[in-house]
Amino acid sequence: MDADAYLRSLRATAPLVHNMTNQVVANFVANGLLALGASPIMAYAEEESAEITAICHATALNIGTLTSPVFHSMLLAGRSANEHGHPLVLDPVGVGASDYRQKSIERLLSTTEMTLIRGNAGEIATLCGIQWAAKGVDSGDGQYDLKQLAMEAAQRFNCLIAISGQTDWISDGQRVIGVENGQPLMTTVTGMGCLLTAVCAAFLSVDNSLESIAMAHALYGIAGDKAFEQSRLPGSFQMHFLDQLYALSGIDQARIKMIQ
Repeated sequence: MDADAYLRSLRATAPLVHNMTNQVVANFVANGLLALGASPIMAYAEEESAEITAICHATALNIGTLTSPVFHSMLLAGRSANEHGHPLVLDPVGVGASDYRQKSIERLLSTTEMTLIRGNAGEIATLCGIQWAAKGVDSGDGQYDLKQLAMEAAQRFNCLIAISGQTDWISDGQRVIGVENGQPLMTTVTGMGCLLTAVCAAFLSVDNSLESIAMAHALYGIAGDKAFEQSRLPGSFQMHFLDQLYALSGIDQARIKMIQ
């Protein structure tokens, strides 16, 4: 499918996406999904997380503001997604920042099967035991080849991997696709990665494939490129970015910058 075909399929389905996301940016994530054409729902209570997951098309787990009750609910939601055959996406925000985050991710990965793990270079490197000078939830610096890291991580965790950066690298363990759409200004807006995780979950509900995730990154980056044409400041950029997600259509394939 080309870019417009992916968008039409998503908007025709209007997938219901369960987001157990970073509560700092929950409003932005919800509005971003609505702008794109998906439908968000957020349920953190253990009394309903599995039930809500069961009625959704996809689920995204984000540990940005993790607590013990939320973590337990994530375990229930993850198991429910697996039982119902729904895409399950993990965003290991700041996994290297504390032992608690790291142990929580290890347990999630040992008890549920992820469809996709999406994070920045520091987060994916930490998951793979590779030394990386991450800074809190920021990517930080390291020397490892990110294209290779995406491939190795996909093989290690037996799922799709997406590493966000100047070039986004997406792999299924056999192939790797690089995506170069997007603007550096996007890194100055809190929640851009969290929303991208939710967008990936929505796209997986339409087409569970490497190409679907690559296209999600490309379209997300194109919205960023178009927003950058209207604003060079983070506050107004965020507003224009949501508008551009909503306005996405008639995508010129020449705007999609993929490396294969």
